[in-house]
Amino acid sequence: MLGLFEVTEMKKIEAIIRQERFERVKEKLEKAGCIAMTVTEVRGRGEQKGIRLQFRGREMEVDLLPKTKIEVVVGDDMVERVINTIIKAARTGKPGDGRIFVIDVGRTIKVRTGEENG
Repeated sequence: MLGLFEVTEMKKIEAIIRQERFERVKEKLEKAGCIAMTVTEVRGRGEQKGIRLQFRGREMEVDLLPKTKIEVVVGDDMVERVINTIIKAARTGKPGDGRIFVIDVGRTIKVRTGEENG
């Protein structure tokens, strides 16, 4: 405890997943108690290095594939639950399933109230 405020360690979890898995991941995160999130449509590539498509009789290489990035900030006690939930809901077993990043968060402030780390 520090004064009247309890200091809680927090982590930001960023998950980049297949677009078609987003609704499933969101639903499972809500059931796991993780409601608040930021979602961004992004493009990227990983080990699969893109795909080849046929378009109007011509072959094209699509280098950057559409992905969905989910960002959540949770207390240390929720980190493993959130990671495991995302993995189970997003995994297809094929290249391109995505990546999860866990980042330390030093401080958060609610804009509406000025409340810190809440």
